Amino acid sequence: MSELAGKVVLVTGGSRGMGREMVHALAAEGADVVVASRRLPACEIVADEVRRAHGVRALPVALNTSDWDACTAVVDRVVDEMGGIDVLVNNAGSSPHYPSLDQVGEELFDKVIAVNLKGPFRLTALVGTRMAAGSGGSIINIGSIEAIRPHEFALPYAAAKAGLHVLTEGFAQAFGPRVRVNTIQPGAFLTDISERWPEGLREQMESQVALQRCAEPHEVVGAVKYLSTSASSYVTGAVLRIDGGWR
Repeated sequence: MSELAGKVVLVTGGSRGMGREMVHALAAEGADVVVASRRLPACEIVADEVRRAHGVRALPVALNTSDWDACTAVVDRVVDEMGGIDVLVNNAGSSPHYPSLDQVGEELFDKVIAVNLKGPFRLTALVGTRMAAGSGGSIINIGSIEAIRPHEFALPYAAAKAGLHVLTEGFAQAFGPRVRVNTIQPGAFLTDISERWPEGLREQMESQVALQRCAEPHEVVGAVKYLSTSASSYVTGAVLRIDGGWR
């Protein structure tokens, strides 16, 4: 049986894109999953898919990760209903478009930082504290190549994702040795977000990577499984790049 069988995995942004792929892949390994995103109906659809396909428990929950108190409530609910959390995947993200840097409003800036940085901080603090006091666990942050190769159309997002590197290092020290905290840093993935990329951006990105293509959402799954299990037992505070060989 898989090492993940019977474990409880919470995936934020789990109703679509890479998050949905992670949920299905971990459920296929026998994990019970919590599908969290802002829209409950979308979470319910994925949870139903998972129950039917893999025969595991699946809890759909509405969660806006920018809401401090909502993060607390969801963690309390998951622990109460599922018995604990063994793996947390901070996958939820947001990168709204803006016409130019001088037209980035305070509301947009604060929203991007809240979803991509404040939420992961709060969830990691809550879940990691429980893991460290219990039987341990793994926390995986989903970052972005923007953290080290920022584009002008995504600077608030890039800054937030760079902040995840700091949180990863800090929480790894704070919660070790029982809890491992790592970041997966994807390059260009063809999720629904990519449908709103500016014209010509995909071609530009593909010209910058050794594999000369963008990734499909399922190509993140191997790294998530690796960091969720004892296959990565001596890995913490690390950033794992999955970017096709970005130049």
